[in-house]
Amino acid sequence: MIKSLKNLFSATENETPSITTDIHSHLIPGIDDGSQNMEDSISMIEAFVAQGYTKLITTPHIMSHRYPNSRAIILEGLSGLNRELEDRSIKIEVEAASEYYLDETVMELVEQREIMTFGDNYMLFEMSYVQPLHHLEEMLFEIKVAGYRPVLAHPERYLYMHEDFSKYERLKEKGVMFQVNIPSLGGYYSKAVQKIAKKIADAGMVDLLGSDAHKIKHLDALAKVRASKEYAKVFAKNTILNNTL
Repeated sequence: MIKSLKNLFSATENETPSITTDIHSHLIPGIDDGSQNMEDSISMIEAFVAQGYTKLITTPHIMSHRYPNSRAIILEGLSGLNRELEDRSIKIEVEAASEYYLDETVMELVEQREIMTFGDNYMLFEMSYVQPLHHLEEMLFEIKVAGYRPVLAHPERYLYMHEDFSKYERLKEKGVMFQVNIPSLGGYYSKAVQKIAKKIADAGMVDLLGSDAHKIKHLDALAKVRASKEYAKVFAKNTILNNTL
């Protein structure tokens, strides 16, 4: 019991806490740019199990201009995936939320209280990687007024924020939680992304860690980074909430 509670907070000098819940992945087959068929989904989930995960909160895209998913589509896909896991006797808990591309369509869902959340009403959202989002602070205000807790997916990947770290600090001041992709810490996306991921972690700004798994190769990258010193360092300065979910 003591050990499990300790894992919710920070690492000891010689031990890295074991994250057993992943909160960002694309495992429901055929509805976004993640898994394209059931066999791919099963292969990825088996890789999660092999790495010690016991719960997955998968987060298909809801992106009006590219992946116009809905709660019904996601829950139908989740039901089929869980039936397949049960048929194959694969023991892992899989739930679904969504990764929302922040735009006016999503804000309509916020107004209607139709957001698929996880944990303590957490809303995972993303933005353009290359162009700042106008009226972001106003959108965040509306999200919080609606009772949701905004979680920015992979903040380290927004290239236009890299040269001005105060942009990250400003979002934190506005109550935004940060979910860093574990592969980013190992340089999977680029050295520039890795540098900012480390800086965010060193500043104690990481709340959640995710795989952002779309394909089986992402699970290979995940395993490699989880065994690294860079991964262990995150827990020294950050309170990681994954195992509370």
